Amino acid sequence: MDEEDSFEYTVGGGAEDEFAAMLFGSAEGKRSKRIPMTYRWRDMDPRTAETVWKHLGEWVQWLVDTYHLPTSVIPDCWWKHSDMVAELYGLQRAEQASYTEDDGGFGPIAFHERLTSSIERMRDRTRTAGCVGLQVHRETVRRVLPPGGPIPQS
Repeated sequence: MDEEDSFEYTVGGGAEDEFAAMLFGSAEGKRSKRIPMTYRWRDMDPRTAETVWKHLGEWVQWLVDTYHLPTSVIPDCWWKHSDMVAELYGLQRAEQASYTEDDGGFGPIAFHERLTSSIERMRDRTRTAGCVGLQVHRETVRRVLPPGGPIPQS
């Protein structure tokens, strides 16, 4: 392959960044002002947690209604299962990030690709939890790891 056959090219004056932004969204990582910060659940203060829970609950209702998700995917007691909460929160954030003002149109389809994978994971978790079959919430037993963890013993 000689120099003329190369797929690499350079364009002056920042045109490469403009072209990348046109194709893939912002090269600078601009975010829409309507998308709030993503939080780590264990680090939230009570006031923030209350707001995040409210928005997540509303969003989960929207998700269930929009995609006609049965209780075998999202049980009525989803909010009592930390793994379901984490999955749904991640999915909520992915959906909101899919509609940034500088997205070139790839965000919505990427969200739907994530949604498909997420539905399968939630279906597996719901089946394991057993809440749907029992028609009542079944408390998950907390697993406690034995002492001596990752720190080598002398």
